[in-house]
Amino acid sequence: MNMCHLLEIEFEYSGQKQIITPILLQDKTDMILIDCGYPDFMPLLEEAANRHNVTLASITKLIVTHHDMDHIGSLAALKRTYPHIDIIAHELEAPYIAGAKKLLRLEQAQSTFNALSDEAKPYAEQFIRFLQSVEPAAVNRTVSNGERLPWCDGIEIIHTPGHLPGHISLYLPASKTLIAGDAVVIEEGMLAIANPQYTLDLDEAIRSVQRLLDYDIEQIICYHGGYFHGDVQQAIHQLIAQYKS
Repeated sequence: MNMCHLLEIEFEYSGQKQIITPILLQDKTDMILIDCGYPDFMPLLEEAANRHNVTLASITKLIVTHHDMDHIGSLAALKRTYPHIDIIAHELEAPYIAGAKKLLRLEQAQSTFNALSDEAKPYAEQFIRFLQSVEPAAVNRTVSNGERLPWCDGIEIIHTPGHLPGHISLYLPASKTLIAGDAVVIEEGMLAIANPQYTLDLDEAIRSVQRLLDYDIEQIICYHGGYFHGDVQQAIHQLIAQYKS
């Protein structure tokens, strides 16, 4: 039986309660983790996995939707502890994950630093140091748009750039489920663009959302928000309309 486990992880960051939702996909031969939280999140991942009677040691593959620190922060630690895990990411993301290129969020933070107020600079410096602390990890396999991975009844790669250039979402045709990553998030029960003020290319992010209408999606799981409850197609149309009005 193929299963999809939502690893809801609640924590405090910058004095605020937050929740992220990595995903575990399971079939008879593979256990696939999708994204892995901030640095030092392995104990939280293990606790969340144990709630579904799963251990991190059983993970065979780890798919990274993009290289933001809340998605790759524990990647190197997981690979170091469980070297059998194959790390999979879009071909555009691989150099950033592996440390061959500077993280784009780090470039973004450094390039805007001088324009900040004196009051804001200490927080920005702390954020920059945090980004610099993220450990790189080699990517074992790169994927591209439209590629169909054979595990768990098939996982289709959808390149959804905008948030970051190599961002991917995953479509599971057997259950008509979209694992969105940060292509969309849930805010107050509605689909939204993730942190539009920090999205590297907002127009491209909207085009990525529009491309989701090409898929027969009945369920969306967002990294920030979990399961979306409602009419998916209608919600996507409403989100696009917000930016076209």
